[in-house]
Amino acid sequence: MASSSSPLLIRVSASNQTAMSFSSSVSKGLVGFGSGAMARGRLRRRVAVQAKIREIFMPALSSTMTEGKIVSWIKSEGDVLSKGESVVVVESDKADMDVETFYDGILAAIVVPEGETAPVGAPIGLLAESEEEVAEAKAKAAASSGGASSPGPAAPSAPEPVVAPKAAPAPVAVADGPKKIVATPYAKKLAKQHKVDVNTLVGTGPFGRITPEDVEAAAGIAPKKSAVVASVAPPSPQAPPSAAPKAATAAVLPPLPGATIVPFTTMQSAVSKNMVESLSVPTFRVGYPVVTDALDKLYEKVKPKGVTMTVLLAKAVAMALAQHPVVNASCKDGKSFTYNSSINIAVAVAINGGLITPVLQDADKLDLYLLSQKWKELVEKARSKQLQPHEYNSGTFTLSNLGMFGVDRFDAILPPGQGAIMAVGASKPSVITSVDGFFSVKSKMLVNVTADHRIIYGADLAAFLQTFSKIVENPDSLTL
Repeated sequence: MASSSSPLLIRVSASNQTAMSFSSSVSKGLVGFGSGAMARGRLRRRVAVQAKIREIFMPALSSTMTEGKIVSWIKSEGDVLSKGESVVVVESDKADMDVETFYDGILAAIVVPEGETAPVGAPIGLLAESEEEVAEAKAKAAASSGGASSPGPAAPSAPEPVVAPKAAPAPVAVADGPKKIVATPYAKKLAKQHKVDVNTLVGTGPFGRITPEDVEAAAGIAPKKSAVVASVAPPSPQAPPSAAPKAATAAVLPPLPGATIVPFTTMQSAVSKNMVESLSVPTFRVGYPVVTDALDKLYEKVKPKGVTMTVLLAKAVAMALAQHPVVNASCKDGKSFTYNSSINIAVAVAINGGLITPVLQDADKLDLYLLSQKWKELVEKARSKQLQPHEYNSGTFTLSNLGMFGVDRFDAILPPGQGAIMAVGASKPSVITSVDGFFSVKSKMLVNVTADHRIIYGADLAAFLQTFSKIVENPDSLTL
């Protein structure tokens, strides 16, 4: 037990509900134990009196979740709660989840209202044991909200530090840089001709470098080009400061007249964060044409059974990855390979207001029809934002199929924590020349794979794509 509170466990149930985390106000005086019935009675009374108010914390609904948004409070202030009841709906970075309570009590105060966000572990509500503690809980909530607003006045002091950096551009201490005499070769030549001691000169060039003009001035020679140089020189030191304001101005350009600013949703913020994180990974891209006539025929056979083209492609990718485990690997620390024991195919799905990647786990081991049923369930849960964390963040390879929209080719951005992602274009009739020189028309699609070049090399990706192409062009193995 902590010194002032006892944090309790969080539970995620199969019905997409999460048990609320609480902290109870129990005094650390309970550490001392008496003996006999009287001492036990005193202990029970102390617990009954002191364990009055519990803080309801924002739960961590996934390993990547840092904050959550309150979608709605199922219960209102003053409602009596029973153990196991859903209290609030929280939006994580990818899904909405009902949060339930482990305790009986009264929802005394809502600290974080609907539509607002709170970091993981922050109190979002207060639970009182009885009606006598409700007033105390409300006072505690008001005090905490007042404390949160008190840092507000400190905001005006923020602009002042911005003034300090303006003094920083005074790198006039540049003259402090090189301490030995530095002169240009031509300046040394002029000094030798005119018998000028360069040790007595003060250079006007960068870092105090002695220029030919300095030597000519010391020799009493009127420089012919000094005026031109002087006219060119001043702009150069002033250019960097002027460039900085331009960059700053560009960063805070006001919106165009009539424009509307819409803040990111929690999901869009997560997507934005992942995309920016992806920029730090050195990637390369390889395209490969694949003939799809045989796959199209198989699709017509299995389509009435509910099998989609996306599932066929996911199965083909999984079978190819089984033969090329390095493409299913990942690099998490920049120093080593992580070979994944499972082949989990994440498939990009566009949903209202964002993008999510439901994961077909062990796609190489499931038969086509079971995989198709699993995919249907995942899509339904994704559309209703009911995916569990392990159903969208356990992918080892991602598949993005825009071919269904007629897109013939595109590049995909590598998701963080994975080694490769495949972008699938549309299958279209194309004229193909055989080895014998005969022409024929066959359906062909172009796939582009973006890979992490730290662990996957060009030869690895080429071999994987050749295997994938053979599976697609001879797809009988997909139904085994």
